[in-house]
Amino acid sequence: MATTPVVASRQMVRRGLVLVLSSPSGAGKSTLTRALMEKAEGLNLSISVTTRARRGSEIDGVHYRFISQREFDSMRDNGELLEWAVVHGNCYGTPRKPVEEALAGGQDILFDIDWQGAMQAREAMPNDIATIFVLPPSAAELRARLERRAEDAPDVILRRLRNAAVEIERWKDYDYVVVNDDLDRCYNEIRSILEAERLRRVRRLAIGEFADRLAAELGETLI
Repeated sequence: MATTPVVASRQMVRRGLVLVLSSPSGAGKSTLTRALMEKAEGLNLSISVTTRARRGSEIDGVHYRFISQREFDSMRDNGELLEWAVVHGNCYGTPRKPVEEALAGGQDILFDIDWQGAMQAREAMPNDIATIFVLPPSAAELRARLERRAEDAPDVILRRLRNAAVEIERWKDYDYVVVNDDLDRCYNEIRSILEAERLRRVRRLAIGEFADRLAAELGETLI
């Protein structure tokens, strides 16, 4: 009896991926995040909650969900946050439920979070995550970018620079490290990482069944 030939599908069932971008403030992470959301197909942005005040250029529910400290504490204490951290004196966190639902549905999620959150997320979902740390080309350029942004007071900029020295030391904890000395090149490097991670065996849920069936079919042709 003839069997149906095994044919690979470009749409094989796949579990979603969490792609994490971290960097010191001013290294260009937000710009890279916007570029990925505009150009990378099938990538959704995880919207973090934060107690930080909204900047003039930010939209609630698009860049962050801006909530009170009381709301944040309630979400944290009830286990509703996948990860959370205190950064520059403000609280940030990722709601757990939408991320878990997206991964189960084969959707890829982009996290724009700091190193503390990245390590918590990796501990919570070690097989679902790929982490990238973005470095600035120099200390002088980092300071210049923060000053050009003109969204923070001088004392806040100074605090961010001090924190950057500590944050940069965490680069060794990440799967990948890129230097944002050229935005287009840095973006292309991150896109290459994304595409490679999407093809990892652990995420391709149907690849084992396909490989076994293919081997069996080849074996039958040799009998």
